[in-house]
Amino acid sequence: MALDLKQWGTLATISGKDTITQERALILIANAHFFGVSLMATICPPPFGDGLLIDPSHPRYEEMKAVNDKGGYGYLPALKLGLTEEAEILNGRLAMLGLMALLVTTAIEQKPLLDIVNEWVGGAYY
Repeated sequence: MALDLKQWGTLATISGKDTITQERALILIANAHFFGVSLMATICPPPFGDGLLIDPSHPRYEEMKAVNDKGGYGYLPALKLGLTEEAEILNGRLAMLGLMALLVTTAIEQKPLLDIVNEWVGGAYY
């Protein structure tokens, strides 16, 4: 179903010609959300992340250093439910694995990245 131009305004159009479907609008919103989250993760890294960026003048420096000095997480951290440090480390590693799979598939099939992703999501992009 196409989006209503009166309700969505210019977000409902593609290149000023056609209105987009709700599925494509959801993909657009999800992409913008993921971009914002990843941008914030680079600007404000969590304290349990890499200890390389810990500021020695930070008030909680000793606490953050102790967390980072606990020996690391290994290749596959223990699976714990909820928003835990191990879950975040695992999510990051799985995301990198997905990106590497995308790059390898792109190199093998000699197609653009977006064409590969479009195939993987069943043609939802275009």
